[in-house]
Amino acid sequence: MMHRVPRLAERRLPAQQGRSQKQEKWIQSRLFTKNCELLEPWTEIAKFFLFVEMSMVLSASVVRVRDGLPLSASTDYEQNMGVQECRKYFKSLSKKLGQLPDRCTLKTGQYNINFISSLGVSYMMLCTENYPNVLAFSFLDELQKEFISTYNMMKTNTAVRPYCFIEFDNFIQRTKQRYNNPRSLSTKINLSDMQTEIKLRPPYQVSMCELGSPNGFTSSFSVECKSASKISSAHQRLEPVTLPGIVAFILSLLCGALNLIRGFHAIESLLQNDGEDFSYVIAFFLGTAACLYQCYLLIYCTGWRNVKSFLTFGLICLCNMYLYELRNLWQLFFHVTVGVFVTLQIWLRQPQGKSPDYNV
Repeated sequence: MMHRVPRLAERRLPAQQGRSQKQEKWIQSRLFTKNCELLEPWTEIAKFFLFVEMSMVLSASVVRVRDGLPLSASTDYEQNMGVQECRKYFKSLSKKLGQLPDRCTLKTGQYNINFISSLGVSYMMLCTENYPNVLAFSFLDELQKEFISTYNMMKTNTAVRPYCFIEFDNFIQRTKQRYNNPRSLSTKINLSDMQTEIKLRPPYQVSMCELGSPNGFTSSFSVECKSASKISSAHQRLEPVTLPGIVAFILSLLCGALNLIRGFHAIESLLQNDGEDFSYVIAFFLGTAACLYQCYLLIYCTGWRNVKSFLTFGLICLCNMYLYELRNLWQLFFHVTVGVFVTLQIWLRQPQGKSPDYNV
């Protein structure tokens, strides 16, 4: 064996003759860089699925949005106290599904609860905190598609007893096994499409303040968080604005501008004549503020939005009643009619409901 080594060295020597040591190092570095570029995407994919292997789907449930009636659930026998405690949040969430957006996540420490809602039914799942969002919502999307294709809306709407579709658990278990085995998903899921969808419309993060106590009693923490739960509606999106809504917005701006102009004229008249009443100036500016606030309510979603719109309309009516001496009947009729029209459009443009064509 020893006499063959020099022969191999001798054979390689002619191929290396004429190259300097720097050239050899440059060639080796280029080959190394090229190999790294070829292996980089596969390394990232391997890291992702290694990460998934360390996390898993633990439980799933199908619930009716209207009243929180459980329609089906996975039959799990997990004895972990943390998992058992998290399942209590399923019931608390079921009572508030109608008030939440159609894609949400609740973080409870070591575990996450994700759910989507469509056509009056919500699909919920419990997973470990490091389980990727793209796979979690893809899992829920598969449950949704299968449930919709298996049971029609009439059955789900008329269901009376809990877990009347418990046979759906067979599909839940099969899907859960697939999603807990990342190697079986590598050829069936387009991760880039799912990540794009999650980035464009990320899930709403439900806070413990909004959920309340799962044990049925009010803690001091939940009392402190009441103010935070009241502003959760600000995160919801309103339905797309319609043509009547645009017309109402423009008319409200016009009324506000007319009130503002008349208010400045009233100030000018007040400076010239000491006998003028300053209360007219206040009435004109209050009317301007009310019209602009109606425009704000028409565009943005806030807490107690409908109540605020009716109170604002009441303020518009009071201002016009006070200004009846400075306006003719047609002007009063125009301002009040615009106020009614804008209030109606605010009431009609509600937060977006559950999307029937939801797809991750």
